[in-house]
Amino acid sequence: MAAAYTLTLAALPAALLLGVAGTATKIAGKPPRPRPSEGPGAHAVSPRPHAKETTVTEETVGEQTPAGDGADPAEFWDARYAESDRIWSGDPNIVLVRETAALPPGTALDLGCGEGADAVWLAGRGWRVTATDVSRVALERAARHAADAGVADRVDLQRHDLAVSFPAGTYDLVSAQFLHSPAPLPREEVLRAAAAAVAPGGTLLITGHAGLPPWEQHEHGHEHGHGHHAVDLPTPEEVLASLRLPEGEWEVQLAEEHPRVQNGPDGRPATRTDNVLKLRRL
Repeated sequence: MAAAYTLTLAALPAALLLGVAGTATKIAGKPPRPRPSEGPGAHAVSPRPHAKETTVTEETVGEQTPAGDGADPAEFWDARYAESDRIWSGDPNIVLVRETAALPPGTALDLGCGEGADAVWLAGRGWRVTATDVSRVALERAARHAADAGVADRVDLQRHDLAVSFPAGTYDLVSAQFLHSPAPLPREEVLRAAAAAVAPGGTLLITGHAGLPPWEQHEHGHEHGHGHHAVDLPTPEEVLASLRLPEGEWEVQLAEEHPRVQNGPDGRPATRTDNVLKLRRL
């Protein structure tokens, strides 16, 4: 079983350290990847963008930062985050805010937490959050964000490669916001593990891009089918089917496309469409 790693928030601000956490669930059928050279046993999850990001040429799914099939996710995303001091807006994803604001706080799992905006927002509303990401750089920023917001004691940051291991336990909310990656990511298997981690009565919220933004469609050619590209962008119905959920155990609360306005690189607004799937475990 692969080890999980947790970012030690108590060490702030003196240092940002990675220490061994508890157990993690191994993803069946996936052999461990070679460990990155940065440190022993580094495992992680690929991050996703925030919906209100305004610097967006690489925001959607990393289309302008391609990764080969053999790219190591941790190295890829560490390099991506190292490109600037902050790559996301710092605001929580709007779908998460809209769809969870009325839920009573409990335990939450944030997959691909990036710089921590969603986790910090949930913790500020009383949730106890386990947040995972592939990138050590992203987790260090998330730790600072949580500390600055005064919620470090309610955010457990763990470093996982979700192709290898998954946070242990079950949660009242499991959130996968824009869990796309140009680096290798077995997304369907990860989302099935996410569904298995939802406690009875809990919520699974999955949001993904429906296609490239208008300002990138000309650069990457026309869209294929219903918005599928090199990084697969399935519809809500396709995501639901891929979860292979047992009949009678889940309620589909939302399976829709949602438009939103986002500024392009030139500052002009454009309409983006998100695929949203919200399920409740009975």
